[in-house]
Amino acid sequence: MSLWEYKVITSGKGGFVSPALMEKFLNDLGRDEWEIIHYQTPPDNALAFTGLARRSTQRDWTLQDAAAAAAKTEAEKLRAEFEAKFKAASSNGPAGGQAAEDKTPSFLEEKSAPDDGFRKPVDTSRDDDPDAPDEPKDDWDKLTATENEELPTFFDAIKPHLRRNQRGAGMSVGVDYLAKKWDQAEEDLKGALAECGFVMPVDEDSKAEFLEYDGDLYWLNINRRGELWINTKEKPRPVFRAVKGQRVESAEEPKAEPGARSPEPGDGKPEMGDKAVERATFAPSRSENREAKSESPGEPLPASPALLDKIRPLMRRNRRGPGGSGSGSFLSRALKCSEADLMTAFAALGLVLPATPADKPVFVEFGNELWWLNQDSRGGLWINGREKKDGETAAQAKEAEPAPTQASEAAASATAPSTEVAPASPLAALRLILKETKTGAYAGKVERLAETIGQASDQLLATLTGAGLVVPEKPKDKPVFIEHAGEIFWLNKNAKGELWLNAKASKFAEKKDGDEGKPRRPGRSRGKKSE
Repeated sequence: MSLWEYKVITSGKGGFVSPALMEKFLNDLGRDEWEIIHYQTPPDNALAFTGLARRSTQRDWTLQDAAAAAAKTEAEKLRAEFEAKFKAASSNGPAGGQAAEDKTPSFLEEKSAPDDGFRKPVDTSRDDDPDAPDEPKDDWDKLTATENEELPTFFDAIKPHLRRNQRGAGMSVGVDYLAKKWDQAEEDLKGALAECGFVMPVDEDSKAEFLEYDGDLYWLNINRRGELWINTKEKPRPVFRAVKGQRVESAEEPKAEPGARSPEPGDGKPEMGDKAVERATFAPSRSENREAKSESPGEPLPASPALLDKIRPLMRRNRRGPGGSGSGSFLSRALKCSEADLMTAFAALGLVLPATPADKPVFVEFGNELWWLNQDSRGGLWINGREKKDGETAAQAKEAEPAPTQASEAAASATAPSTEVAPASPLAALRLILKETKTGAYAGKVERLAETIGQASDQLLATLTGAGLVVPEKPKDKPVFIEHAGEIFWLNKNAKGELWLNAKASKFAEKKDGDEGKPRRPGRSRGKKSE
């Protein structure tokens, strides 16, 4: 069975210039053994056409074909001999005659032993003799050697099929792809790889064995599917030369110049006044804090003024008055003890908390200093200290100290002079940290508010529900409003399940006494009766 290859033939859009050129084109197709199986000519131009031609790529061998090929070859040889003989006879001089005589025996020898297409027998009687001369190569051996020299090397043959490696640098190609492309078995290609010097990997974890050819590196690998791949990349160029350095056993430390001294804390600073001394006493520098932290922890707290000497470097400047202050939580961590142990040590020195947050602090004198304890709005413990004024006693300091409620009212009036804020309501403090929305209201996520004020979310939510706010079960539930200081507050839940606190100006700014803090359901507003 014959295998065919096909070719589209055409004369171009305008066709051939003359019929002679068209005939020559068709004759060339026939000489190359192309058979036209389709031919179409437009009606307006006989020199233009399109068509399809085919020719066989694999022919069945027959005796008639072999005889015809042999006759054709013999005819070509006879024609060449007669042409040479005619040229020799027609030339003048003895050289021409000599050439004719030389040609005649060759022609006769070929006629006496014509070429029948079979190789001449090889003498194998002296194959075991190592000193026997090599037999001259015949035309068949020369043809085989010529064909092998014209074939490309394996490394050059795979170059057109290489593609960029998706898992690293360089190029790669699969052995199964080459087997299909070259119509060969994979085992034959693996044998060729072994002949080229490649080391066949065992599995995907095998170490790559590199080969160098023409300045490139080649290696084999197996992927997770068991496929064998050929990889190549450019050989890296050396960019530096490693030189071993000399080890230095010891290096001399730089010595201080004669007469130099280490700087002292007071060098180059002017003398401080009373307030500066006070700040320096109760608000030490960071280096002193680091020195205090580096003291050996775990020692029992002293029940004497020596405890104050340990605490003083850890305190910061008091923001509400002269002197310094320190939180109990920070001091307990710095001194490696619990707040209960710290309170016990304070009680041994006579430092106690007031009975209620509204009471004035209890001052205790230690030398030229006054010390006392208090609590912040979140219930945290603080210790405070300052220097005494001239002739001041603990009793006089207590009388001069304003009550916490009066100070809170003064601070609230200074912060918001146009709004009366109830100190006991948590809404007043939370209102300050709410952020304005696009609609003109104010809102804040409950989790963020709790993080800002340093409380747990559950604790803040309990405080808000205690103030009268109601947590909605679903995002679409109607909120419950609470009026406070001319504004309404409510809780809502968004689609993500996040709880938010909201506030905006109330339409009912004028309220009767006792109405503030009561829940109000949303509804139609009614006119207020005139009094």
